[in-house]
Amino acid sequence: MSEIPIGYLCASLIFLIFLSAFFSSSETGMMSLNRYRLRHLVKQKHRGATRAAKLLQRPDRLIGVILIGNNFVNILASAIATMIALRLMGDAGVAVATAILTLVILIFAEVTPKTVAALRPERIAFPASFILRPLLVVLYPFVWMVNSICNGLLRMLGFNTSVQSNDHLSTEELRTIVNEAGALIPRRNQSMLLSILDLESVTVEDVMIPRNEIVGIDINDEVTSILATISKSPHTRLPIYRNELNNIIGVIHVRQILPLLQMTDPSKEDLLSLARDPYFIPESTALNTQLLNFQKSRQWMALVVDEYGDIQGLTTLEDILEEIVGDMAEEQDADNEDIHPQEDGSYFIDGTATIRDINKTLDWDLPVAGPKTLNGLITESLEEIPQNNVCLQLGPYLIETVQISDNFIKTARMRKQAMRELAQD
Repeated sequence: MSEIPIGYLCASLIFLIFLSAFFSSSETGMMSLNRYRLRHLVKQKHRGATRAAKLLQRPDRLIGVILIGNNFVNILASAIATMIALRLMGDAGVAVATAILTLVILIFAEVTPKTVAALRPERIAFPASFILRPLLVVLYPFVWMVNSICNGLLRMLGFNTSVQSNDHLSTEELRTIVNEAGALIPRRNQSMLLSILDLESVTVEDVMIPRNEIVGIDINDEVTSILATISKSPHTRLPIYRNELNNIIGVIHVRQILPLLQMTDPSKEDLLSLARDPYFIPESTALNTQLLNFQKSRQWMALVVDEYGDIQGLTTLEDILEEIVGDMAEEQDADNEDIHPQEDGSYFIDGTATIRDINKTLDWDLPVAGPKTLNGLITESLEEIPQNNVCLQLGPYLIETVQISDNFIKTARMRKQAMRELAQD
């Protein structure tokens, strides 16, 4: 060994430091790969991704071969550095060589390559997999021995080494991924994806048309009155009832009534013959479930009932789709918005407006766990029905009732305070 020229030893040391950097960057690059992007690239027949995916199927073996190689080259580099130091500086050079080699390995073989691999894992991991796969085959006996000993120690400590990591995403984790996708997913598409994830936490009661707003046909009315109701209705499907809404006897589509309008003397029997059986659903049904139920039953409209069987409202397939894609209101409904912005930054809001619609439209955070409408929220907060206009504050939201009639808050003015204003208060 003493006859080996210093130049060869220095070249060998540099080469070993390069190998150490390779193993260090390979470890970080492999472990930093995005598993979901990796699966996508494997489906696209990407060779580097396919090799990396096969290696990651057994991460214990992958880490084993990397650490065996890394430790081997580091120890060999330490031995060569010691030989060089002894020949140049004698016994005193050992300490100097140890200090210098530690600094060199730390900078050039650990921190720098691992940082690069963490920033660009695919550019490091995919080419490295071309070398690591055959290396794993060559060193497999050593890898198997080391892994067997390590797994035995882990089992003694109570760890189950046979349990595979769970790469499945929860709803909240998927929501975080969509939110952080940035420009990769257009903002409109992000909103739709998040709305789909929210369907399971929203019930039919949250989106239904309340009972007092349902437009229907009382079969006991005169035929002329019934036809007038049909011709003036903006809706395409109307429930038919007897005397009061709980006595539903059918649902009819306006398109089916067109032949009756051309008859000289249409009768109620003709109308009832065109009606379909009503479709009832409980108010606690989640929207994702109801969407599937609409699809299975081939229904477009359902009557919402409470636990006593009383009709509480009405919902349609369009109402659920609007939760995903946004408002699909027709042109004639454009002037019937519940929220009216004012020049001073406040809003006139109808008491029938739902809390969810207010939050979505104004990007507010009013509580949705209790009452569903603004009228209900105000009366619950006051714990009474106001007889005169009042003002109240719910968190950062200032509310002033503007119009009260028949024990119902028809209109209120609302404004959200800025953080600066809250601090002053």
